[in-house]
Amino acid sequence: MTDTKPQVRPQPAAGDSGLTHRQIMTIMYGLMAGMFLAALDQTIVSTAIRTISDDLHGLSQQAWATTAYLITSTIATPLYGKLSDLYGRRPFYLAAITIFVVGSAACTFSTSMYELAGFRALQGLGAGGLMSLAFAIIGDVVAPRERARYQGYFLAVFGTSSVLGPLVGGFFAGQDEILGIAGWRWVFLVNVPVGVVALLVVGKVLRIPHTRRPHRIDWFGAITLAMGVVPLLIVAEQGREWGWGSGVSLACYLIGAVGVISWILVERRMGEDALIPMRLFSDRIFSLASLIGVIFGMAMFGGFMLIPQYFQIVKGASPTKAGLLMIPVMVGMMGSSILSGQITSKTGRYKIFPILGTGIAAIAMGLFALYVDAGTSLVTTSMFMVLLGIGLGQCMQTLILVVQNAVPPRDMGVATSAATFFRQMGATAGTAVFLSVLFSNVSGEIAEAFTRDAQTPAFKSALSDPAVLADPANGPVIEMVRHPGPGGAQGSGVLSDSSFIQHLDPRLAAPFKEGFSEAMQLVFLIAACVMAVAFFLVFFIKEVPLRTMSGLEAKAAEEAERAAEGAADAEASREPAATGSGAAARAQSSPEQDARRAAGRRWPEND
Repeated sequence: MTDTKPQVRPQPAAGDSGLTHRQIMTIMYGLMAGMFLAALDQTIVSTAIRTISDDLHGLSQQAWATTAYLITSTIATPLYGKLSDLYGRRPFYLAAITIFVVGSAACTFSTSMYELAGFRALQGLGAGGLMSLAFAIIGDVVAPRERARYQGYFLAVFGTSSVLGPLVGGFFAGQDEILGIAGWRWVFLVNVPVGVVALLVVGKVLRIPHTRRPHRIDWFGAITLAMGVVPLLIVAEQGREWGWGSGVSLACYLIGAVGVISWILVERRMGEDALIPMRLFSDRIFSLASLIGVIFGMAMFGGFMLIPQYFQIVKGASPTKAGLLMIPVMVGMMGSSILSGQITSKTGRYKIFPILGTGIAAIAMGLFALYVDAGTSLVTTSMFMVLLGIGLGQCMQTLILVVQNAVPPRDMGVATSAATFFRQMGATAGTAVFLSVLFSNVSGEIAEAFTRDAQTPAFKSALSDPAVLADPANGPVIEMVRHPGPGGAQGSGVLSDSSFIQHLDPRLAAPFKEGFSEAMQLVFLIAACVMAVAFFLVFFIKEVPLRTMSGLEAKAAEEAERAAEGAADAEASREPAATGSGAAARAQSSPEQDARRAAGRRWPEND
């Protein structure tokens, strides 16, 4: 019997695909408004945190405000990804903005550092969805082949916030009152109007179709993940003060290990309903890209955070000026990201960019380790910063693109949030470890610098200069030089408060600046080695063709494929009764059904 039925070719559902550039950009504006909130908040708070902690009489507790925010935002990231896959992106992105704004407003009422830490934790619950969901939504509406064209807009947000954040934070922190409210409280209050605007824009423009599917919510996965991650984040932030081998730190290690093992067991049991399905890790590209994300985040943030400290401590720049001096990095990042995105969009090739990016970043950090010291000119430092930005710009978005292209469209949210989650964990570990290395060595380096500089004519003249001796700001240092303490005590003061260096006579301040810059060089050398590991691993990522369908189009095609297969099976089941030759009909129809099943298993956009 000849089959005369037309072949069914699945098509994307109407309204689910074919967004114009203008429609995509409209959605982008809403996403960038939400991302700007989180990016701006980080730079503003970091600039003003010293003023805030002084006003709340909690200088020694200031780290908890950062730790609380980091913990909740990190834990919330995979939750947003999974729930948005199940229920849709829009409600959770709106919820993330709302929670963030409410947390920001609550921070303005803080009367102690512990209250501020609690409100910052609430802020973090919202921040965890702002970044990851923005990347997931772009994955929904833009095909991987075209997605690289839009990544420059996201980096423009980061670049703008990196410039505005220190300016705005420094301005607010420097004001006693604004409209009857303490100046530093505006650091958080400014998020409210920005957040309301973002909420209105996102609510108006973000209309993405979503089809719910049967599911269970992995509450036990969330609990065990928190049990595993929270103690590790806490010890990463507080381990330097507690001691990495102290009893409290060991308890955190133990609880974290139990939590991680429990989480893996729960995720295996939950299967497809897991917070991060274990099957994703069976994909070599996803697993390797996640590992590289951890290493890249460790090297990037661990080394990146030293540059503003170098400008403030060694070069004497204010927090506001230090933020402005970071512009060369942002220029390099944005230019590199836009260029690599355009090339990826035109050629469909992307593997070369993480290779070049990690290699260039490693070289830039190596140059910092070898050539940046207390006497290095701003021009030389800026050149190295541009080089670092060029390297980082080729990696940040491309690594997320690799993950998104490797997973099925239905896992877009959970895969994107997982990539963000792993990079954040690496950043936290890198920051903690590198700061520990820095402060463990700075006292000894300063002591050596004092021993070396004490023999120079300039230093000797300072010790005999009446003006220097009469200045009270120089008194403690003069006393330390004349009566040195054991174990490099000269450098102990810089660990708690480095601001006194800027008030010293330049000849007396030189050993402190030299000691800090030399301790920083060791950290940059370690960061360069870590980035070199990422460079090595990138070569093992298999480059697969970028899909030409967006996430929404791919989902629609999959649904149409399943519908066509179901219709074909239903038609085949009726044919035997109609023809009276069931066995023959089944034999004739089975190859056609097998072909359709095979087509359903392939990526529709790769047909």
